[in-house]
Amino acid sequence: MIHDNQLVRYFHVTKAKFAILTNGIKYRFYTDLVEQNIMDEKPFLEFDISEIKDQQIEELKKFHKSYFDINNIISSASELKYTNEIKGILTTELKTPSEEFVRYFVQKVYPKKITANVLFQFSDLVKKSVHQVISDMITDRLKSAIDKENTEQLGGSAPEENTTTEKDEKEKQIETTSAELESFFIVKSILRTLVDSNRITYRDAQSYFAILLDDNNRKTICRLYLNTTKKFVGIFDSAKKETKNEIQTLDDIYTFSEQLKATVDTYIALNS
Repeated sequence: MIHDNQLVRYFHVTKAKFAILTNGIKYRFYTDLVEQNIMDEKPFLEFDISEIKDQQIEELKKFHKSYFDINNIISSASELKYTNEIKGILTTELKTPSEEFVRYFVQKVYPKKITANVLFQFSDLVKKSVHQVISDMITDRLKSAIDKENTEQLGGSAPEENTTTEKDEKEKQIETTSAELESFFIVKSILRTLVDSNRITYRDAQSYFAILLDDNNRKTICRLYLNTTKKFVGIFDSAKKETKNEIQTLDDIYTFSEQLKATVDTYIALNS
């Protein structure tokens, strides 16, 4: 809070349009969206450098001298400010649904009088339903990507209708977890200095979660085994031999940064 107050004073007495508060790990970007020449109470961009996401990197690029456009940044700042606040509200509601949030859905599906007991009973149902919808959306998106690749590999021919294979049944059972997605973003953050982040993709399987370069299964960067009691990260050497390493937390993936970069360097060298 002391540093926030100091920054407010600095912002007011200078002609700066942006202010940054950081401890070297966490960064907060401020401007004056609410009232001109007075620094906003809330930052329009905030991130942890050890967990930075692709979207945040794209926003940071706008501050590079090659792209710097103050009007463009101000416009983005306004959108980011309210988007982040809405996301914060949604995150809170998904973790612990408020009475107003639960009541909205109860009114749509429950024909009787809504009492405190009814709201209490529906609270867990709403939470489970929302999480299931999110899980289904992730699964559908992954399946769509797999179907697209399969179609391309078959020369653009569409799969036959009403044909159910063992592979299809297995794919339906795959559920990409939040831990697997978080590990994906960790690997992307590690490799962002080597390749464009859009080139880092993933494919989920029943027994492992693979992270690839250029969405090519012959360019596997690593495999994550997170759905068992013990968790492992599989690292590939130049001969594409996999070595499994046990990890305690997802943050342990960072300890394999050099090996992951070496694997990607190998694939880049093969294409050069």
